[in-house]
Amino acid sequence: MELSLTRPDDWHLHLRDGDLLEAVAPHSARIFGRAIVMPNLRPPISTTAAAMAYRESILKALPVDSGFSPLMTLYLTDTTSPSEIRLARKSGVVYAAKLYPAGATTNSQDGVTDLFGKCLPVLHEMVEQNMPLLVHGEVTDPNVDIFDREKVFIDTVLRPLIQKLPQLKVVMEHITTKEAVSFIESCCEGTVAATVTPQHLVLNRNSLFQGGLQPHNYCLPVLKRDVHRQAIVSAVTSGSRRYFLGTDSAPHERMRKECPCGCAGVFNAPVALSLYAKIFEEAGALDKLEAFISFNGADFYGLPRNTSKIKLSKTPWKVPECFSFASGDIIPLFAGKTLDWLPSF
Repeated sequence: MELSLTRPDDWHLHLRDGDLLEAVAPHSARIFGRAIVMPNLRPPISTTAAAMAYRESILKALPVDSGFSPLMTLYLTDTTSPSEIRLARKSGVVYAAKLYPAGATTNSQDGVTDLFGKCLPVLHEMVEQNMPLLVHGEVTDPNVDIFDREKVFIDTVLRPLIQKLPQLKVVMEHITTKEAVSFIESCCEGTVAATVTPQHLVLNRNSLFQGGLQPHNYCLPVLKRDVHRQAIVSAVTSGSRRYFLGTDSAPHERMRKECPCGCAGVFNAPVALSLYAKIFEEAGALDKLEAFISFNGADFYGLPRNTSKIKLSKTPWKVPECFSFASGDIIPLFAGKTLDWLPSF
Protein backbone atom coordinates (compact mmCIF):
# COMPACT_ATOMS: atom_id res chain seq x y z
CA MET A 1 0.00 0.00 0.00
CA GLU A 2 1.22 3.51 -0.80
CA LEU A 3 -0.34 6.88 0.05
CA SER A 4 0.39 10.07 -1.88
CA LEU A 5 -0.19 13.01 0.46
CA THR A 6 0.24 16.76 0.40
CA ARG A 7 3.48 17.58 2.23
CA PRO A 8 2.65 18.09 5.90
CA ASP A 9 3.57 20.93 8.23
CA ASP A 10 4.63 20.73 11.86
CA TRP A 11 2.74 23.29 13.92
CA HIS A 12 4.79 22.78 17.10
CA LEU A 13 8.52 22.12 16.89
CA HIS A 14 11.61 22.66 19.04
CA LEU A 15 14.82 23.03 17.03
CA ARG A 16 17.13 24.21 19.86
CA ASP A 17 20.34 26.01 18.83
CA GLY A 18 24.07 25.43 18.29
CA ASP A 19 25.26 21.89 17.53
CA LEU A 20 21.90 20.43 18.49
CA LEU A 21 20.10 22.63 15.95
CA GLU A 22 22.43 21.48 13.21
CA ALA A 23 21.82 17.84 14.18
CA VAL A 24 18.03 17.87 14.36
CA ALA A 25 16.85 20.45 11.81
CA PRO A 26 17.46 18.19 8.76
CA HIS A 27 15.15 15.51 10.20
CA SER A 28 12.19 17.92 10.25
CA ALA A 29 13.14 19.57 6.95
CA ARG A 30 13.14 16.19 5.23
CA ILE A 31 9.47 15.57 6.01
CA PHE A 32 7.76 18.89 6.64
CA GLY A 33 7.26 21.94 4.45
CA ARG A 34 6.93 24.42 7.32
CA ALA A 35 7.08 24.42 11.09
CA ILE A 36 6.05 26.73 13.90
CA VAL A 37 9.31 26.98 15.83
CA MET A 38 9.12 27.30 19.61
CA PRO A 39 11.01 30.20 21.23
CA ASN A 40 12.14 28.68 24.55
CA LEU A 41 15.88 29.02 24.10
CA ARG A 42 18.24 30.49 26.67
CA PRO A 43 17.83 33.43 26.50
CA PRO A 44 14.28 33.18 25.15
CA ILE A 45 13.26 34.53 21.75
CA SER A 46 11.17 37.37 23.15
CA THR A 47 11.72 40.08 20.52
CA THR A 48 11.20 40.31 16.79
CA ALA A 49 14.90 41.01 16.28
CA ALA A 50 15.82 37.84 18.15
CA ALA A 51 13.27 35.83 16.14
CA MET A 52 14.73 37.08 12.87
CA ALA A 53 18.26 36.20 13.98
CA TYR A 54 17.16 32.74 15.13
CA ARG A 55 15.46 32.17 11.80
CA GLU A 56 18.73 32.89 9.99
CA SER A 57 20.50 30.34 12.21
CA ILE A 58 17.89 27.74 11.32
CA LEU A 59 18.18 28.41 7.60
CA LYS A 60 21.97 27.98 7.80
CA ALA A 61 21.49 24.60 9.50
CA LEU A 62 19.28 23.21 6.73
CA PRO A 63 20.49 21.01 3.88
CA VAL A 64 21.33 22.75 0.63
CA ASP A 65 18.23 23.43 -1.49
CA SER A 66 15.89 22.59 1.37
CA GLY A 67 12.42 24.02 0.86
CA PHE A 68 11.69 24.00 4.59
CA SER A 69 10.34 27.27 5.99
CA PRO A 70 10.64 28.07 9.72
CA LEU A 71 7.70 30.11 11.04
CA MET A 72 8.85 32.05 14.08
CA THR A 73 7.17 32.75 17.40
CA LEU A 74 7.68 35.18 20.27
CA TYR A 75 8.10 34.05 23.86
CA LEU A 76 5.48 35.93 25.82
CA THR A 77 6.67 37.51 29.08
CA ASP A 78 5.17 39.77 31.73
CA THR A 79 6.86 42.71 29.99
CA THR A 80 6.05 42.01 26.33
CA SER A 81 4.59 45.20 24.85
CA PRO A 82 1.80 45.74 22.31
CA SER A 83 4.31 47.57 20.11
CA GLU A 84 6.43 44.39 19.97
CA ILE A 85 3.40 42.47 18.73
CA ARG A 86 2.84 45.06 16.00
CA LEU A 87 6.51 44.87 15.03
CA ALA A 88 6.35 41.08 14.96
CA ARG A 89 3.34 41.05 12.66
CA LYS A 90 4.94 43.61 10.37
CA SER A 91 8.14 41.52 10.12
CA GLY A 92 6.49 38.83 8.01
CA VAL A 93 8.44 36.08 9.80
CA VAL A 94 6.70 35.92 13.21
CA TYR A 95 3.39 34.07 13.15
CA ALA A 96 2.37 33.67 16.79
CA ALA A 97 3.25 34.27 20.43
CA LYS A 98 3.77 31.45 22.90
CA LEU A 99 2.42 31.44 26.44
CA TYR A 100 4.54 29.48 28.87
CA PRO A 101 3.31 29.71 32.45
CA ALA A 102 6.51 30.40 34.39
CA GLY A 103 8.08 27.10 35.41
CA ALA A 104 5.80 24.85 33.34
CA THR A 105 8.42 23.14 31.17
CA THR A 106 11.92 23.38 29.67
CA ASN A 107 13.31 26.94 29.73
CA SER A 108 10.02 28.42 30.91
CA GLN A 109 11.47 30.30 33.86
CA ASP A 110 10.98 33.61 32.01
CA GLY A 111 7.34 32.85 31.24
CA VAL A 112 4.19 34.64 32.30
CA THR A 113 3.41 34.91 36.02
CA ASP A 114 0.11 36.82 35.80
CA LEU A 115 -1.68 36.54 32.46
CA PHE A 116 -4.73 38.65 33.30
CA GLY A 117 -2.87 41.18 35.44
CA LYS A 118 0.11 41.87 33.17
CA CYS A 119 -0.64 40.67 29.63
CA LEU A 120 -4.12 41.90 28.73
CA PRO A 121 -2.88 44.86 26.62
CA VAL A 122 -0.72 42.47 24.62
CA LEU A 123 -3.58 40.01 24.18
CA HIS A 124 -5.87 42.80 22.94
CA GLU A 125 -3.17 43.76 20.42
CA MET A 126 -2.93 40.16 19.27
CA VAL A 127 -6.65 40.26 18.53
CA GLU A 128 -6.12 43.42 16.48
CA GLN A 129 -3.20 41.83 14.60
CA ASN A 130 -4.97 38.47 14.16
CA MET A 131 -1.96 36.80 15.77
CA PRO A 132 -2.59 33.41 17.42
CA LEU A 133 -1.71 32.76 21.05
CA LEU A 134 -0.08 29.35 21.46
CA VAL A 135 -0.68 27.96 24.93
CA HIS A 136 1.24 25.50 27.05
CA GLY A 137 -1.85 24.53 28.99
CA GLU A 138 -0.70 23.59 32.48
CA VAL A 139 -0.83 25.34 35.82
CA THR A 140 2.38 25.32 37.83
CA ASP A 141 0.98 25.30 41.36
CA PRO A 142 2.95 22.55 43.16
CA ASN A 143 -0.17 21.66 45.11
CA VAL A 144 -1.93 20.54 41.91
CA ASP A 145 -1.27 16.93 40.94
CA ILE A 146 0.85 16.79 37.77
CA PHE A 147 -1.77 14.63 36.05
CA ASP A 148 -4.45 17.28 36.71
CA ARG A 149 -2.55 20.39 35.65
CA GLU A 150 -4.04 20.56 32.16
CA LYS A 151 -7.62 20.24 33.42
CA VAL A 152 -7.06 22.91 36.10
CA PHE A 153 -5.49 25.23 33.52
CA ILE A 154 -8.55 24.91 31.29
CA ASP A 155 -10.89 25.71 34.15
CA THR A 156 -8.94 28.56 35.74
CA VAL A 157 -7.10 30.21 32.83
CA LEU A 158 -8.14 29.13 29.36
CA ARG A 159 -11.91 29.16 29.67
CA PRO A 160 -11.90 32.61 31.38
CA LEU A 161 -9.49 33.87 28.70
CA ILE A 162 -11.79 32.82 25.86
CA GLN A 163 -14.78 34.36 27.64
CA LYS A 164 -12.89 37.65 28.08
CA LEU A 165 -11.43 37.72 24.56
CA PRO A 166 -13.66 35.59 22.31
CA GLN A 167 -11.99 36.89 19.14
CA LEU A 168 -8.49 35.84 20.22
CA LYS A 169 -7.19 32.95 18.12
CA VAL A 170 -5.82 30.29 20.46
CA VAL A 171 -3.99 27.02 19.89
CA MET A 172 -3.95 24.72 22.88
CA GLU A 173 -0.69 22.93 22.28
CA HIS A 174 -0.04 19.21 22.76
CA ILE A 175 -3.36 18.36 24.39
CA THR A 176 -3.33 15.26 26.60
CA THR A 177 -6.75 14.82 28.24
CA LYS A 178 -10.38 14.10 27.49
CA GLU A 179 -11.16 17.41 29.22
CA ALA A 180 -9.05 19.22 26.63
CA VAL A 181 -10.97 17.52 23.84
CA SER A 182 -14.28 18.55 25.42
CA PHE A 183 -13.05 22.13 25.79
CA ILE A 184 -11.86 22.37 22.18
CA GLU A 185 -15.19 20.96 20.95
CA SER A 186 -17.07 23.56 23.01
CA CYS A 187 -15.28 26.51 21.37
CA CYS A 188 -15.93 28.28 18.11
CA GLU A 189 -14.33 26.40 15.22
CA GLY A 190 -11.66 28.51 13.54
CA THR A 191 -10.92 30.48 16.72
CA VAL A 192 -9.71 27.78 19.13
CA ALA A 193 -7.80 24.71 17.94
CA ALA A 194 -5.32 22.16 19.24
CA THR A 195 -2.12 20.43 18.20
CA VAL A 196 -1.61 16.77 19.01
CA THR A 197 1.71 14.94 19.31
CA PRO A 198 2.44 11.38 18.18
CA GLN A 199 3.55 10.34 21.68
CA HIS A 200 0.23 11.34 23.23
CA LEU A 201 -1.57 9.28 20.58
CA VAL A 202 0.47 6.08 20.90
CA LEU A 203 1.64 6.06 24.56
CA ASN A 204 0.02 6.30 27.96
CA ARG A 205 1.56 6.87 31.36
CA ASN A 206 2.46 3.18 31.74
CA SER A 207 5.05 3.84 29.02
CA LEU A 208 7.05 5.86 31.54
CA PHE A 209 7.58 2.88 33.83
CA GLN A 210 7.36 -0.39 31.90
CA GLY A 211 10.62 -2.31 32.23
CA GLY A 212 12.00 0.39 34.52
CA LEU A 213 12.00 4.17 34.29
CA GLN A 214 11.91 5.26 30.63
CA PRO A 215 13.40 8.78 30.46
CA HIS A 216 13.09 9.05 26.68
CA ASN A 217 9.30 8.83 26.99
CA TYR A 218 9.21 11.66 29.51
CA CYS A 219 7.69 14.87 28.20
CA LEU A 220 5.55 17.74 29.46
CA PRO A 221 2.63 17.67 29.56
CA VAL A 222 3.26 14.21 30.98
CA LEU A 223 1.64 11.14 29.43
CA LYS A 224 -1.80 10.40 30.88
CA ARG A 225 -4.15 7.43 31.49
CA ASP A 226 -5.24 5.43 28.45
CA VAL A 227 -8.79 6.79 28.67
CA HIS A 228 -7.36 10.20 27.79
CA ARG A 229 -5.24 8.79 24.95
CA GLN A 230 -8.31 7.11 23.50
CA ALA A 231 -10.30 10.35 23.66
CA ILE A 232 -7.59 12.21 21.74
CA VAL A 233 -7.32 9.45 19.14
CA SER A 234 -11.08 9.62 18.58
CA ALA A 235 -10.92 13.39 18.21
CA VAL A 236 -8.10 13.55 15.66
CA THR A 237 -9.36 10.64 13.56
CA SER A 238 -12.91 12.01 13.44
CA GLY A 239 -12.14 14.39 10.59
CA SER A 240 -12.62 17.49 12.74
CA ARG A 241 -10.78 20.56 11.47
CA ARG A 242 -10.10 21.68 15.06
CA TYR A 243 -7.00 19.45 15.39
CA PHE A 244 -3.73 19.40 13.51
CA LEU A 245 -0.26 17.94 13.58
CA GLY A 246 2.20 19.36 16.10
CA THR A 247 4.98 16.95 16.95
CA ASP A 248 6.42 18.85 19.92
CA SER A 249 9.66 17.16 18.91
CA ALA A 250 11.96 18.35 21.68
CA PRO A 251 15.47 16.88 21.52
CA HIS A 252 17.91 16.69 24.39
CA GLU A 253 21.36 15.16 24.42
CA ARG A 254 21.23 11.65 25.88
CA MET A 255 23.06 12.52 29.10
CA ARG A 256 20.54 15.28 29.85
CA LYS A 257 17.76 12.67 29.71
CA GLU A 258 19.56 9.82 31.50
CA CYS A 259 20.60 11.65 34.64
CA PRO A 260 19.36 12.29 38.22
CA CYS A 261 17.13 15.16 37.05
CA GLY A 262 16.28 14.37 33.45
CA CYS A 263 14.91 16.93 31.00
CA ALA A 264 11.39 16.74 29.62
CA GLY A 265 11.13 16.29 25.88
CA VAL A 266 10.73 13.57 23.26
CA PHE A 267 12.70 13.59 20.00
CA ASN A 268 10.17 12.27 17.51
CA ALA A 269 10.93 14.11 14.25
CA PRO A 270 12.28 10.99 12.47
CA VAL A 271 9.26 8.83 13.38
CA ALA A 272 6.33 11.23 13.77
CA LEU A 273 4.71 10.75 10.38
CA SER A 274 4.99 6.95 10.65
CA LEU A 275 3.29 7.04 14.06
CA TYR A 276 0.46 9.31 12.92
CA ALA A 277 -0.18 6.93 10.01
CA LYS A 278 -0.22 3.99 12.43
CA ILE A 279 -2.89 5.66 14.57
CA PHE A 280 -5.11 6.61 11.63
CA GLU A 281 -4.76 3.15 10.10
CA GLU A 282 -5.73 1.44 13.36
CA ALA A 283 -8.76 3.72 13.60
CA GLY A 284 -9.82 2.92 10.02
CA ALA A 285 -9.37 6.59 9.15
CA LEU A 286 -6.49 6.75 6.67
CA ASP A 287 -8.76 8.81 4.42
CA LYS A 288 -8.69 11.55 7.08
CA LEU A 289 -4.92 11.55 7.65
CA GLU A 290 -4.08 14.13 4.97
CA ALA A 291 -6.37 16.80 6.39
CA PHE A 292 -4.88 16.37 9.88
CA ILE A 293 -1.24 16.50 8.78
CA SER A 294 -1.45 18.87 5.82
CA PHE A 295 -4.60 21.02 5.69
CA ASN A 296 -6.08 21.90 9.07
CA GLY A 297 -3.09 23.79 10.45
CA ALA A 298 -2.51 25.85 7.33
CA ASP A 299 -6.20 26.72 7.17
CA PHE A 300 -6.26 27.81 10.83
CA TYR A 301 -3.21 30.05 10.38
CA GLY A 302 -4.61 31.46 7.13
CA LEU A 303 -1.67 30.20 5.08
CA PRO A 304 -1.77 28.46 1.70
CA ARG A 305 -1.67 24.70 1.71
CA ASN A 306 1.51 23.08 0.43
CA THR A 307 1.51 21.94 -3.18
CA SER A 308 4.34 19.40 -3.11
CA LYS A 309 3.72 15.75 -2.27
CA ILE A 310 5.14 13.09 0.03
CA LYS A 311 4.60 9.34 -0.09
CA LEU A 312 3.92 6.92 2.73
CA SER A 313 4.57 3.27 1.93
CA LYS A 314 3.46 0.27 4.00
CA THR A 315 7.08 -0.81 4.32
CA PRO A 316 8.56 -1.93 7.66
CA TRP A 317 11.65 -0.03 8.75
CA LYS A 318 13.78 0.01 11.88
CA VAL A 319 14.23 3.22 13.85
CA PRO A 320 17.91 3.95 14.56
CA GLU A 321 19.05 3.38 18.14
CA CYS A 322 20.46 6.90 18.28
CA PHE A 323 21.63 9.87 16.25
CA SER A 324 25.13 11.13 17.02
CA PHE A 325 26.27 14.75 16.85
CA ALA A 326 29.24 16.79 18.02
CA SER A 327 28.22 16.89 21.70
CA GLY A 328 26.81 13.40 22.13
CA ASP A 329 23.84 11.25 21.13
CA ILE A 330 20.11 11.87 20.76
CA ILE A 331 17.74 8.97 21.36
CA PRO A 332 14.63 9.07 19.17
CA LEU A 333 11.16 7.94 20.19
CA PHE A 334 10.73 4.19 19.49
CA ALA A 335 14.51 3.75 19.17
CA GLY A 336 15.38 0.32 17.80
CA LYS A 337 11.72 -0.54 17.13
CA THR A 338 10.20 -1.45 13.77
CA LEU A 339 7.50 0.82 12.33
CA ASP A 340 5.17 -0.03 9.45
CA TRP A 341 4.93 3.21 7.46
CA LEU A 342 7.93 4.64 5.61
CA PRO A 343 7.95 8.21 4.22
CA SER A 344 9.52 8.72 0.78
CA PHE A 345 9.68 11.43 -1.86
